[in-house]
Amino acid sequence: MKLYKTKIDDEIYYYYLKNGEKRFMYRHKFVDSLGKRREKKKSSFKTEKEALRSLLEVKASILSGQTRHIEHSQMTVSNWLDIWYETKKRGWKVSTKRINKNAISHLKRLIGKYKLNSLHSTTYEREFINKLLDDGFKPHSIIGYHETFKTAINSAVEDEILLKNRFVNIRIEHNKDLDNFLTPEELDKFLSAAEKYGDITEYTLTLLLAYTGFRKGEAHGLMWKNIDFQNKTVTVERTRDDDGVRSPKTKNSYRTIEVDDIVIKQLEKYQKWCIKIKFSLGMQFDKENDYVFITENNIDGVYAAYINYFFNILYRKLKSNNVNIKRITPHGLRHTHATILIDELIPPTDIADRLGNTLEMIYRVYAHSFRKIENKTVIAFGKRLKNVAR
Repeated sequence: MKLYKTKIDDEIYYYYLKNGEKRFMYRHKFVDSLGKRREKKKSSFKTEKEALRSLLEVKASILSGQTRHIEHSQMTVSNWLDIWYETKKRGWKVSTKRINKNAISHLKRLIGKYKLNSLHSTTYEREFINKLLDDGFKPHSIIGYHETFKTAINSAVEDEILLKNRFVNIRIEHNKDLDNFLTPEELDKFLSAAEKYGDITEYTLTLLLAYTGFRKGEAHGLMWKNIDFQNKTVTVERTRDDDGVRSPKTKNSYRTIEVDDIVIKQLEKYQKWCIKIKFSLGMQFDKENDYVFITENNIDGVYAAYINYFFNILYRKLKSNNVNIKRITPHGLRHTHATILIDELIPPTDIADRLGNTLEMIYRVYAHSFRKIENKTVIAFGKRLKNVAR
């Protein structure tokens, strides 16, 4: 490609495409932060003014000492995501590694080829967000991928590879009203069905999740030493899933909560069953080291998808018997626990402590329930005044 100098600047050139169209580019030589001579060039400008404006921006950055983003101007999104993941992964929990790795796979597939420095928010939204929506991905999942990308971009800004994060103001529309929960009446039917169609482990685990609001991994991580039958409390101090055993999700997740008599009685019954099963296998019951939830085929603890598998069976049973109960996930029992407490006007701080969440998280996740309470408050106040007026 033959270049011709322009009169506007010695570093701006013009050239011709195969179809005869005229284009402009710049070639700027500079010394990087390590004292090495480098050249920054960019082409495909349609006018001299566009090329000059871009060149002046580069020169201004170099004069102010901001050369790293120029030195790495050819780095792709895929390159940076690999560097970011390998650099940061040591400080992440196993679950965080899995979540970020999954997000990165989608990001690299759809926008990995783009230059990190020149990827604009509109391109990102069109080529990543919109394409995932078109492919049927749930907004909640896309929001998670987007959060991973924003975190990676923030690291690029900190490393001065980018001047700013262009993606912070992107909003992904989704239904903010939580629907993954049951009413008290539905929960009563659901637990009755779980007792009828499930085995003792399936029912006990379902009952515990409903009455405590525990996360599934927290329940799987319970050991018998965490159950205090005398004081009727259960303590969360670990989580357990396919990635192994580790500390709970956050520091707030470490907690001891009181539980209902119905849960304590069921756990006492279930412990006797566990002792019997272990004895039949020639094993001693070990209160200090045994996980609470086991099966005859897995004495070391139920697998991560155990309760999900039971829920699928349970809903099939309900459908075959023409029992209509809204479909929820195991995590939906946590949401059910919270919404019932909110409806009973339990203080939000107490709910946050019980669920192992922050107060901000409670208000954000359960905003729909608090709105209903506000409506009830307004109606109750007006009704009370009307009664006085009579």
